[in-house]
Amino acid sequence: MTEPFVLVDEESLADLGRYAARARSLDPDAAVRLQAVGQVLAAWVGVLPGHGLMGDGTVLGLRTFALATAADHDVTVPVQAITDRTARGTHVLPIPPTRAFPQWGALTPPRSGWEPVGTLAAATLIEAATAGIREIGVGAGPGSGALAVADLRSRVWGRPLDAVPAVSAGVGFAAYGLGFLTPDAIVPVHRSGPWRRLACPGGYVLIR
Repeated sequence: MTEPFVLVDEESLADLGRYAARARSLDPDAAVRLQAVGQVLAAWVGVLPGHGLMGDGTVLGLRTFALATAADHDVTVPVQAITDRTARGTHVLPIPPTRAFPQWGALTPPRSGWEPVGTLAAATLIEAATAGIREIGVGAGPGSGALAVADLRSRVWGRPLDAVPAVSAGVGFAAYGLGFLTPDAIVPVHRSGPWRRLACPGGYVLIR
């Protein structure tokens, strides 16, 4: 059997659980990629799907957690498997046996080579998120088919923000929905190849 992830304390595991719960609120079928290297556990979640062979437009969330015991493991599991295992008052996370295979799971943003390209106000991201949520709520009324809702979401969250550096409204949705923002924060933006990374107070949002 694979050894469990041993976090530094109970609060860290509870924090991972809260993060997973937020991802699940955005997508009940969400998955979490747990990528451990040494004493750092990176927890990735997919917020918005991309399109095409290269996954253009994919939006990911990322939180990192300190491990008490070094590990080298990479596994993607259903988000419910994490929320079920982080509410037990312990700092040990058994690796769930069930695997998930989301489309974004094959995309790994680079660890290095990031260059600063500017900053964004958290208020701009929050406004984009809340406005988009309202627009989708009105546009996807009762009786809307799944394809129509998916098309509307794609159009709303793919819309570029009226800001510099240029990113889509989807990054605001991810940062807001995952609880990464504080109202007065200034968010640094970095670039590496086709990826953009927002370093929010509560975590990272990456878009390809």
